[in-house]
Amino acid sequence: MEVGISVVTKTFEFGTSQLPGMLSIPRDAEGVVLFAHGSGSNRLSPRNRSVSDTLLQFGFATFLLDLLHEQEAGDQQKVFDIELLADRLIEAIDWITTSVITRNMKIGLFGASTGAAATLVAAALRIQSVGAIVSRGGRPDLAGSYLQNVEAPTLLIVGEQDEPVLQINKKALDIMHCPKRLVTIAGATHLFPKAGALEEVAQLTKEWFRTQLVGDSTRLVRK
Repeated sequence: MEVGISVVTKTFEFGTSQLPGMLSIPRDAEGVVLFAHGSGSNRLSPRNRSVSDTLLQFGFATFLLDLLHEQEAGDQQKVFDIELLADRLIEAIDWITTSVITRNMKIGLFGASTGAAATLVAAALRIQSVGAIVSRGGRPDLAGSYLQNVEAPTLLIVGEQDEPVLQINKKALDIMHCPKRLVTIAGATHLFPKAGALEEVAQLTKEWFRTQLVGDSTRLVRK
């Protein structure tokens, strides 16, 4: 554990759910980023841990949370149940807004693949709580009609060679009414294995939350 960062690793109780997670809080953190992992992944994902480490170094708190219980993770119906995933994200968001250790922090959401769809649904249903969103290789199409109700500034990051997902994100950009931006990572595929790709994702994510969550957002242009 780095100096100045307190880490809580336990099973968190949110409403009707008990979910394993890791909450890391640097000293004087102004914002907390809640992660929603994609299908087949969990809080131990090296890709999301890489992004989390960059955010922690900048002073953001991060909350890596499994949205499914261990026995649910092998059930494909639950893995792709966006409503269920969003409901659990909402329970976590509500916990953040009331917990004594996080209630004064601004909330950002980071979602990957199907987790990105869940973050968009949750953001549409918790407009007053969610301040900014980042999607990595996300499936915004799975958010359905909720997509047009998202108000938080949203950054969509997609690998240049992840063509099906890139087209999905381009269509989402046209549907969304919030401040938004689509960035492609040169040469990257869906899991961003190319050298330097994840580092670029992490830096883009840090800058988005720095400017849109805890910084000056006056430069945003709505389309």
